[in-house]
Amino acid sequence: MNEAGCDEAGRGCVAGPVVAAAVILPDGFTHPLLVDSKTLSEKHREEARIVVVENALAWKVAWVSPEMIDQINILNASILAMHHALDGLQIVPRHIVVDGNRFKPWHTDVDYQTVVKGDGKLANIAAASILAKTFRDDMMKKLHIALPMYAFDENKGYPTKRHLDTISAIGPSPWHRFTFKGVMKEPSLFD
Repeated sequence: MNEAGCDEAGRGCVAGPVVAAAVILPDGFTHPLLVDSKTLSEKHREEARIVVVENALAWKVAWVSPEMIDQINILNASILAMHHALDGLQIVPRHIVVDGNRFKPWHTDVDYQTVVKGDGKLANIAAASILAKTFRDDMMKKLHIALPMYAFDENKGYPTKRHLDTISAIGPSPWHRFTFKGVMKEPSLFD
């Protein structure tokens, strides 16, 4: 059927990009690790990523920068990242299923359906969830090397107390989302 599952990672973060994935699995493909990525340990997410990459008919991961998130808001940025991921698929999907309850048409001739908690219900959305989460985590670990003071390797950009305290003490980095609560546009070490 060439149905693409889409999901994103990083909507609730105050730093880093929002990352989305689109995955087309073979019809009827299942695997015990294809569940909501948030329910898997980091080790099992990495194993699941290999399962997806090795078995998907097509997959793509895309991201939208913090600057763009600040310009168009996180919902629109999440949808834009999903559209970019769909654009990069090697196979054009005939139908799209999206985790959550909001989406915008990708192409007028391709139908879509939103599925609340779809990453726990449909294998192709779970696969997209796993790719988006693991690729985003990898990006945040690389950012941590350049900006260790923010502990992105631990918080992945989420607003933990330690992370917000660091922002208050030294200001935000260029990778922070300036329109998000807890991040201010005040001078920082990077100005």
